[in-house]
Amino acid sequence: GLFVWRLRSTGARQIPCRFVHLYHMASNRLITFQYFNFLKRMYVTQCNKDLSQRAKPKSDSIVSPFHELQQLDQEKKVVHKISSVSPVHQSWSEMSSRNELREMKSAAETEDSVIPGGAESKEDRQWKEMKLQLDDLPGILARLSKIKLTALVVSTASAGFAMAPVPFELTCFLLASLGTGLASCAANSINQFFEVPFDSNMNRTKNRPLVRGQISPLLAVCFAAACGIPGIALLTLGVNPLTGALGAFNIFLYTCCYTPLKRMSIANTWVGAVVGAIPPVMGWTAATGSLDAGALLLGGILYSWQFPHFNALSWGLREDYSRGGYCMMSVTHPGLCRRVALRHCLALIGLSTVAPVLNITTWTFPVISLPINLYISYLGFRFYRDADRSSSRKLFFCSLWHLPMLLLVMFTCKKSVLEKEDKGKLRGGSHEMAMEIRLP
Repeated sequence: GLFVWRLRSTGARQIPCRFVHLYHMASNRLITFQYFNFLKRMYVTQCNKDLSQRAKPKSDSIVSPFHELQQLDQEKKVVHKISSVSPVHQSWSEMSSRNELREMKSAAETEDSVIPGGAESKEDRQWKEMKLQLDDLPGILARLSKIKLTALVVSTASAGFAMAPVPFELTCFLLASLGTGLASCAANSINQFFEVPFDSNMNRTKNRPLVRGQISPLLAVCFAAACGIPGIALLTLGVNPLTGALGAFNIFLYTCCYTPLKRMSIANTWVGAVVGAIPPVMGWTAATGSLDAGALLLGGILYSWQFPHFNALSWGLREDYSRGGYCMMSVTHPGLCRRVALRHCLALIGLSTVAPVLNITTWTFPVISLPINLYISYLGFRFYRDADRSSSRKLFFCSLWHLPMLLLVMFTCKKSVLEKEDKGKLRGGSHEMAMEIRLP
């Protein structure tokens, strides 16, 4: 009994020592988790020697955007074999150096495999200066001067010339139209010169010539000067000084006031409406040589028409304008944008009614123009109520045909010069008869 008790007491004392001894033996002799993973990877690479992976070669850091599509077609999938794992006894420094050599060799192999099939060297994919072709120059200058907008400006100036209560003179009409067109080209070119960094952020304007680098800024400025100076000189010397002063003032207002205000305040829309209202006034002054009530009425019609036209256009371009940093009513004040559009649609009805009062048209003009004015007012109300892209697009496309139709109806209902002369003679004759009656 004493012997058994002795064995039990000594065994209980030696249990902690045995556990410590077993732990040291396990840490020295048994397989750890990391070592097990290492053996598993080595087994996979040695037993499956055909194991491979597909790697896509890295593209160069500097690639021309004009060759991206060609480069994507030329890239091929390159197959690399996984190299076997080195023995355990090798040091980490030797393993890292060998891995670096293998990476360098694989990179060289990928370059050799891509370049022969690509047919273009690295130098060909670098940024290069675009060469201007003379055949492309007219189209580039047309986009620089916004030829469609210039055509609209010339047409409104021609309408103002045709509505003037004077006999039509072809030479003066051609000189006024040419000078107005040149002044518009100059203003639009200077506008694009100032807005290059902002146009590059907008999808609508990112393909303009100066943004894409098709022409240099110096060439754009020279083109603007070559259009602006002869245009103003033609209006001043060939037509009359008043029309030339209005043309110069309009260029200044568009480039120096409207352009910077687009990124400062929503007042730019009202300033831009004044810019668009001046061309018909220039046509009137070119024919008459004076600022009359008729010129102000035509300018007022163009002024009010631009708000539903531009507000509906800017409603669908709110993301672009906010990305470009432009402060527009559709971005910052959407409710005001819709109210102003509806307000000026209704103003067109009132301005059309004022035309016969000012002895510019007959009373048939308000009656004939009432349906088209009511229709654009209805679309303006739909835009104010719904405030969606569909209503804004309908209002915008309606404004494109509304203005030329309104001006055409106004021209057909214009009072002839003979009627005005007869009325003037009748008034003068009645005045003389009254004077004779008063005299003893």
